[in-house]
Amino acid sequence: MTRTLGVVPELATFQEEVRTWLASILAPRPAPSPDDRPDLAVFRNLSDDDELSLLNAVRDYRRQRFDAGYGAVTLSVEHGGRGLPASFASAIAQAERDFDVPPSTELISVTTGLVGPAVAMFGSDDQRAAYANPLLRTDLLACQLFSEPGAGSDLAALSCRGVRQGDEWVFNGQKVWSSGARFADLGMLLARTDPDVPKHKGITAFLIPLDAEGVEIRPIRQMSGGASFNEVFLHDVRVPDSMRLGEVGQGWKVAGATLAFERTASGSVTRKKGGSVAELVALAQSLGVSDDRLVRQDIADVYIRSELRAATADRVARAAAAGISPGPAASVGKLMASDVLGKIGEIAADLLGNNITASVDSDQFAWTEHLLGSPGYRLAGGTDQIQRNIIGERVLGLPPEPRENRDQPWSQRDKR
Repeated sequence: MTRTLGVVPELATFQEEVRTWLASILAPRPAPSPDDRPDLAVFRNLSDDDELSLLNAVRDYRRQRFDAGYGAVTLSVEHGGRGLPASFASAIAQAERDFDVPPSTELISVTTGLVGPAVAMFGSDDQRAAYANPLLRTDLLACQLFSEPGAGSDLAALSCRGVRQGDEWVFNGQKVWSSGARFADLGMLLARTDPDVPKHKGITAFLIPLDAEGVEIRPIRQMSGGASFNEVFLHDVRVPDSMRLGEVGQGWKVAGATLAFERTASGSVTRKKGGSVAELVALAQSLGVSDDRLVRQDIADVYIRSELRAATADRVARAAAAGISPGPAASVGKLMASDVLGKIGEIAADLLGNNITASVDSDQFAWTEHLLGSPGYRLAGGTDQIQRNIIGERVLGLPPEPRENRDQPWSQRDKR
């Protein structure tokens, strides 16, 4: 079919075109089987070999989708997209639900949903030409290098230093909780480039190759079993100035837009986080308590919350799909997502009692992974407390919290 970039086709025609294309490369999604074992893990617990196999499968699909013209439909034409409304991205997602699409991963989501849009929004013409399409097509994979041991919720307090030496920058510091860093080609780094101005103003963003000399990546084993997060150490890592993303000192603006994309992704259904309402209903039925009025009340409550979360995430995700920062409203979807996951785990624990830790039934014991993983989701992508502050201050217009050191130079932060 001949396409004219920037021309909006009929949505119904477009959706049928997508379904025809999907049918040409994928089998229909298999119907649920009683023998299917539910995936209840909030954070995956895979070996490196299995993770690579999963990445290869989803990258193969994403490349085909991009080449067919469905990989970046809402991005502007000059950035390699088709310039279509966000409803067209939703149409693709709806069509994919009927086909055996390889499941996505956190690294894929970060690459195409966070770093890719950030490069499109803030990158130079050369950076867009070199990285935009490879990131959107997943030829290159990229992780975030934001959080630090001493700068989690207060990200602006980060201490990783970037010092300019001629046409290069030299980085020293540590980053933590970087999803997929062991398999990424690039890292989107926030570094302190001017310690003598207030903390928000002395930060600059960069893209750095993770195979550069001086980069050390270590996996972090979680209590739920997986090791999808990593800590990254930078020892005199040299990167040319051409890898700087945005202007010097503009890093907080870049970070703000990227974190808004992250909250959107965290609140969306890019990969279903283990332990859904449907799986909770199946658990209640298997235990013979699905007719209990209190159990039904609990499940109805979390079902309503889940539907509201999905509607909120879809609305906010439209901005991200269009390459526009969704702003503070993204915090609503993220907060609702962690709330739903936590409540599902609490209800499952109440239903199972001691069996959640001691059951010989593997399907029942699998809920342990959800129970151990769901509290971590209240931290991933920004803590619940931070999301509430953002909603209160930027959405509801409530008075901000006192921030005594906001205008203090970062280098004076420990001095009295």
